Amino acid sequence: MGIKGSGDRADSALAAQDPSVIRNVALIGPSGAGKTTLVEALLAANGVISRAGTVADGTTVCDHDPAAVRQQRSVTLAVAPLQHDGIKINIVDTPGYADFLGELRAGLRAADAVLFVISAGEDVDASTVALWQECAAVGTPRAVVISRVDNPRADLDSVVAACRSSFGDGVLPLYLPVRDSSGAVTGLAGLLSQRLFDYRNGYPPAEGSLDSADGAVDADELAVARNELIEGIIAESEDESLMERYLEGEDIEADVLINDLETAVARGTFHPVIPACAHSGVGLAEILEVITRALPAPAQRTPPQAARPDGSPHPAVAVDPAAPLVAEVVRTTVDPYQGRVSLVRVFSGTLNPDRPVHVSGHGLAERGHADHDVDERVSHIYSPLGGTLNEVPYCIAGDLCAVTKVSSAETGDTLSAPNDPLLVQPWTMPEPLLPVAVVGRSRSDEDALARGLGRLVAADPTLRLERNPETKQMVLWTMGEAHADVVLSRLRAAGAEVDTEPVVIPLRQTFAGPSKGHGRHVKQSGGHGQYAVCDIEVEPLPRGAGFEFVDKVVGGAIPNQFIPSVEKGVRAQMERGLSNDGFPLVDLRVTVVDGKAHSVDSSDAAFQTAGSLALKDAAEKGSVITLEPIDDVEVRMPEEHLGTVLGDLSGRRGRVLGTETDEDGRMLVRAEVPAAELLRYAVDLRGLTSGTAVFTRRFSRYAPAPSSSSP
Repeated sequence: MGIKGSGDRADSALAAQDPSVIRNVALIGPSGAGKTTLVEALLAANGVISRAGTVADGTTVCDHDPAAVRQQRSVTLAVAPLQHDGIKINIVDTPGYADFLGELRAGLRAADAVLFVISAGEDVDASTVALWQECAAVGTPRAVVISRVDNPRADLDSVVAACRSSFGDGVLPLYLPVRDSSGAVTGLAGLLSQRLFDYRNGYPPAEGSLDSADGAVDADELAVARNELIEGIIAESEDESLMERYLEGEDIEADVLINDLETAVARGTFHPVIPACAHSGVGLAEILEVITRALPAPAQRTPPQAARPDGSPHPAVAVDPAAPLVAEVVRTTVDPYQGRVSLVRVFSGTLNPDRPVHVSGHGLAERGHADHDVDERVSHIYSPLGGTLNEVPYCIAGDLCAVTKVSSAETGDTLSAPNDPLLVQPWTMPEPLLPVAVVGRSRSDEDALARGLGRLVAADPTLRLERNPETKQMVLWTMGEAHADVVLSRLRAAGAEVDTEPVVIPLRQTFAGPSKGHGRHVKQSGGHGQYAVCDIEVEPLPRGAGFEFVDKVVGGAIPNQFIPSVEKGVRAQMERGLSNDGFPLVDLRVTVVDGKAHSVDSSDAAFQTAGSLALKDAAEKGSVITLEPIDDVEVRMPEEHLGTVLGDLSGRRGRVLGTETDEDGRMLVRAEVPAAELLRYAVDLRGLTSGTAVFTRRFSRYAPAPSSSSP
């Protein structure tokens, strides 16, 4: 990773001085929609990078192969800043794969608005709708970019109609593409301005009358689209007189319509559509105009709530550079040269270099993140662009920056003033549901694996690390196959030769019915020997009842001081299990009824061994069954997939408890399913429902497994 401006110089041009001149915009859309290409085109159009992928002064954007960089950025969150008309725009490029929902949510946390990118040559599929709903759930203002309008298969009308059907009536185009006689897109026709924006000579476009368009502009199509747009804007206007004036045939002033449009977009109730082509530059100026004029500045959005680390309340966070510092780490990476690099969104105050900050972490113990509250010094502040860190003198409220070598900071942590430590309310982390068991090929690989896992868990809150004490496996819980592949590749890049192995389900065993056991441990070896005999009765208890030990020895057949020894031996054997597989025994009542002792050779160790042997003997004489974990599962999906999901659950030995319609109109299925049948359910369910279904799982109980699962 390259660094510019380190030492005695920092680039003040990249540091905004007022929150009102900042726009933080996330590019969101399905994989393959062209988000990263659009980012590069916007940067090139504003002189930040060249088409070859270098910044304007010749410094490479990244030190690696551009194709590899694009692939890497396609699964991670990246930030690209640019200046346009005095506005600093931080473009947050998010991954489109469903496996990287955590990165998407981090991008929503970093941004104040969204450009939703959809390819003109593709349908609006279920995963695209799911991404839109993610944005709608947090009330983020959205505009829509229809990319690749030069695609031979592009059908803008169909895509806009599909968007309106999927997203709502508030989705309407601001421009229509203008094509020349060969069908190539050469510009855009503004529906409100009724002007031509001609890109035949590239960016920026030449502006002129629609009459000067080199090619046909269908007047009827233009009139219909314009009327629909005006009616949509008026429907969102706070001026109730506009509709009456419009219906009476009055021409509404363009400035009035534009002001109402900008207000509705910032409010998140209207979503303008902009056709674009990154390669020819068509639509780039219009995208930037929507960003700077219609999408909200940081102060127009409500920042997340913050409290003190002990949970006590704190006054509302103010988007004010002079207020106390409140910032959040939205992404963490580990660079081989710079160490830990934290991407930070500053919500309040100003982050200055060479100043101490307090780092507070919520802690996600179940995912390997511990609570932490420490003070650290931020030495340098950077504006990130690809693999380049441009040093800046400060970062104010509303802006994004990167800091390095803050060793305790993890994704989701809060940076605040040491004299007023705070903890920002975290965003919702998706639950990882695909387990992958990993093992190092050698002892040195095991050490590298441990180091690599520590870095990955700190950087990725959607990754859960589980060290199972029963199976002795290291299990990574991931979001899906693509996420798992990225995690494994990063471990290998860190120097760990890693293999995967089948995930072992921790089973249990219990007695199917009552049984009796005899344990005799008698040895003579010169001097003191070992002598202990005990007889036990074993009976199963209800599931989850645990273990009971009962003493019914009469007449002192086993001295009182050795009764606890028998119990210790029984408990130890239950934990070890009866076979090499080591499945623990559970839910038993063991009653010691008789035995023998020797005045010299009996001991605590001897009676522990006798108790263990007695339990083994009872198992050989009786019947032992294997128990498997059963999970409570909830699946939410569109109604059209209900039959498919129910059939699949039945094939997984699931027991459906009920179905109902949830508050969003989706079907909710509750079922009990063996954990062994859920190892790849995250992947299979996505395929069965075209990515439209989600599920949750939690442990319920143990139940008898099929005979084939018994050891």
